[in-house]
Amino acid sequence: MMILLAVLLLLLLVGPFLIPVPPLANTLPVRELAEADSQFMELNGLTVHYKQTGTGEPALILLHGFAASVYSWREVMEPLTAYGRVVAFDRPAFGFTERPLNWSGPNPYSAEAQVDLTIALMDSLGIERAVLVGNSAGGTVAVQTALAYPERVAGLILISPAVYGGGGSPGWIRPLLATPQINRLGPLLVRNIQERGLDFGRSAWHNPDLITAEMWAGYTKPLQAENWDRGLWLLTRTSRASNLAERLDEITVPVLLVTGDDDRIVPTAQTVRLAEELLGATLLVIPGCGHVAHEECPAPFLAAVADFWPQIR
Repeated sequence: MMILLAVLLLLLLVGPFLIPVPPLANTLPVRELAEADSQFMELNGLTVHYKQTGTGEPALILLHGFAASVYSWREVMEPLTAYGRVVAFDRPAFGFTERPLNWSGPNPYSAEAQVDLTIALMDSLGIERAVLVGNSAGGTVAVQTALAYPERVAGLILISPAVYGGGGSPGWIRPLLATPQINRLGPLLVRNIQERGLDFGRSAWHNPDLITAEMWAGYTKPLQAENWDRGLWLLTRTSRASNLAERLDEITVPVLLVTGDDDRIVPTAQTVRLAEELLGATLLVIPGCGHVAHEECPAPFLAAVADFWPQIR
């Protein structure tokens, strides 16, 4: 029995290092994937990809969700210029923003670093105050930024924000994620998004038949970027629970909450609950809509923003 246990332990310790992790094929530097209106800037030691349009303040800063990118805002970016300058950027591990594999100083994939990156973007662009528009995990970053820098945030527009659920790996599994064995296999594990990503993407829509081949190409284009798998693994390994539910009473700016009545990623009931716990928040539940209301149902989303905007000071 002792010999068997020793062999099993050896397999657990050594086995992952024997599994081949082939390099990604057909990847390109992000600047070769960039589009005509793409822009890049150096922020906090990171090359960040962003797009901007419009003028005026308070500006609107758009924060996409998990596995998304600037592309997520294509339907609403121009219409939102009716209220001011609009800036969307790719959060670390996504889109065409740099995916560092080594760094000195704060972990660029951490929640705190993403908050600071949002403020650094505003500073670099000369934006004093902004309305933060966040979807899903981007909504988490938006709320965290409002808590850390309340003087810089004029309002929050949150589309199915991940406040109660998600937000990071459970505490019991984090030591395992940090082991050399799992760290070696991590990039290989996250490559499953190439096969399973379509199912995840379809689950974000009430009517996934609306997702065209052209749209899917836009969603998946960042999977051609160098080191996308390693970046996504580093974000996964770094993620932590946000515990934002305990700090909701600190939010004092106007808040608009939007969700679909068929949200299967962040269940609709969670956004409804958030509206009840954020005193004074405005809530819109869009019938026949899913997790990405700004994409699937842009007209009612934009109408809700128009009704909400007079609250912004």
